[in-house]
Amino acid sequence: MLAREALPARLVAIGDRGLLRGFPHIEHLPLERARVPGKLDPANSRYVLATLERAVQGCLAGEYGAMVTAPVQKSVINDAGIPFTGHTEYLAERSRAKHVVMMLVGGGLRVALATTHLPLKDVPLALTKDLVLDSLRVLDRDLRLRFRIAKPRILVAGLNPHSGESGHLGTEDQEVIAPAIALAGEEGIAAAGPVPADTLFVPARLKQADAVLAMYHDQGLPVLKYASFGHGVNVTLGLPFVRTSVDHGTALDLAGTGKADPGSLIAAVKLAIQLASPA
Repeated sequence: MLAREALPARLVAIGDRGLLRGFPHIEHLPLERARVPGKLDPANSRYVLATLERAVQGCLAGEYGAMVTAPVQKSVINDAGIPFTGHTEYLAERSRAKHVVMMLVGGGLRVALATTHLPLKDVPLALTKDLVLDSLRVLDRDLRLRFRIAKPRILVAGLNPHSGESGHLGTEDQEVIAPAIALAGEEGIAAAGPVPADTLFVPARLKQADAVLAMYHDQGLPVLKYASFGHGVNVTLGLPFVRTSVDHGTALDLAGTGKADPGSLIAAVKLAIQLASPA
């Protein structure tokens, strides 16, 4: 949680409630039960949500200029009997955001997703013209607002091989994605596509774009993570505040070993400060 008056110099927590002795810039929320590195404990699941809730309240109230989250183990929260699908969905609900978009930044790329954590078989049904259009609207707006790109250029991936091969390999590209891109163009959004995903990420094409909108998780993220894994940043677009996170999971096998790489978390903090700082 980054305090507004601290940007861009340092991390600060507001108020004197729960501050750690010797660490005046860290606001402490106590665990329910003592931690054991690498061991999941459902008893601490409500603590995880309490930290998120405190961060949301601070961001919405203007106490904090941004939020940076570490990875969370969704399964242990569910094991505690708490419905939880992830940070992004939780933050969207608590902030009453109409539509949020997951985007990863790293390796010179910005890759946003129209759908996120869905089984591949469910993606075609989840993709609608409104979903793609809303995702383009949020992506365009936050590239302007947060990343200060005056006229963002967005490449939109097709869903099917060869973007459907004129309907012979699927009709979603013609019936869903292309109409959404056309409507976005009428609103002044510079989106192009649908581009076949197997040639979308070639350097010559990427030079003509500021961001990519992929249709599903494993269409866009393998390329970005190949280019930047361990130093990429997850950014949630569409929230009323800046939120960044790491590009990896909890890595429980590394807990307490001293071998975990903090690079992505450091990058997430730096990007949050940059996005939340006054223009």
